[in-house]
Amino acid sequence: MANLLVKQLVFARTENCHTSINWELLLRQARAAGVMSRLTFFWKKFGLFEPPEFVITHLNSADKYWLSQKRIVNWELHNLQQVFEQLKLPLILLKGTAYSAANLNAGLGRIFSDIDILVPKQRLQEVKEALKWNGWFPEPLDSYDQNYYDRWMHELPPMRHIKRGTTLDVHHNILPETCALCPDAGLLLKSAVNIPNSNYWILAPEDMILHTASHLFWGGEFENGLRDLSDIDLLLREFSDKDSRFWQKLLHRADTLGLGTPLFYALRYSNKILKTPVTESIITSSAIYTPGPLKTKIMDCLFLRALNPPHPTCNDKWTGLARWLLYIRSHWLKMPLHLLIPHLSRKAWLRLTNSQPY
Repeated sequence: MANLLVKQLVFARTENCHTSINWELLLRQARAAGVMSRLTFFWKKFGLFEPPEFVITHLNSADKYWLSQKRIVNWELHNLQQVFEQLKLPLILLKGTAYSAANLNAGLGRIFSDIDILVPKQRLQEVKEALKWNGWFPEPLDSYDQNYYDRWMHELPPMRHIKRGTTLDVHHNILPETCALCPDAGLLLKSAVNIPNSNYWILAPEDMILHTASHLFWGGEFENGLRDLSDIDLLLREFSDKDSRFWQKLLHRADTLGLGTPLFYALRYSNKILKTPVTESIITSSAIYTPGPLKTKIMDCLFLRALNPPHPTCNDKWTGLARWLLYIRSHWLKMPLHLLIPHLSRKAWLRLTNSQPY
């Protein structure tokens, strides 16, 4: 069966297509992809399609859920800001939290499960202790996982508030230090910008896109792949509309941070799937980061399947294999072989034996 959600998003941006749509199937695919609230804004704010009455009921419900989450996040940010004021550190927000706080189009209808922030690595322990005093405690881990986070990861183990139950991810970089593409976090921190009329900070526009691209195309989980690709699409559209030199800045920044290949994939698949208006000259310029014609064809076969909504109607017989191969690839890209083999062996053993890691 056709992937109606992707087709709808494409038609709404291009042909204003009025062909008959299986709206019930569209809703199921949207829920699976985590973009129900975003579809609401494509309808309400951008007027990209006109749904029937029973669909409007579902979209309005998704809108209320998004507003409820936004209120919760705003309160959490207020409390976090008190902690960071004591530490004399800027509260730098990442991903969905940043989109929402900065009132970007990518924040409209954006649902996320945790709050992501960026701090200097040399202040990690200090930040961790301050957060504990304010009710944020790490999730329980066994000694292996704790050592893995401490030595190799770009973030602390997830922290959960003991009263409110909200989850916080504290990053000191956007990729693990074992990854060949791990950028200089100092450059990200130095270029962070203040959100006007607030005490919050976000990454520079170019860095924001490169972070999202790295997270999506160097990660191995695609349950929210289409949502993240839609983030990229909306960010590219908004930033390029505001700044005529944005595309050149983006290419230059990708070169500076060594993140050209994730950017190549981001431009390629947002254009292919969501018709993001990337000019031919920019596509050509980003092609210097291509992994090669043969590998690009292989990645097309994998990503064009994996980035579909995780719903049975969007899958073919190769979708499961494509997602599994990209999962293995993500570990290969982020870990050297002498760490990768024991790490995956342990995860496989825990899954086979249905054992808890702690």
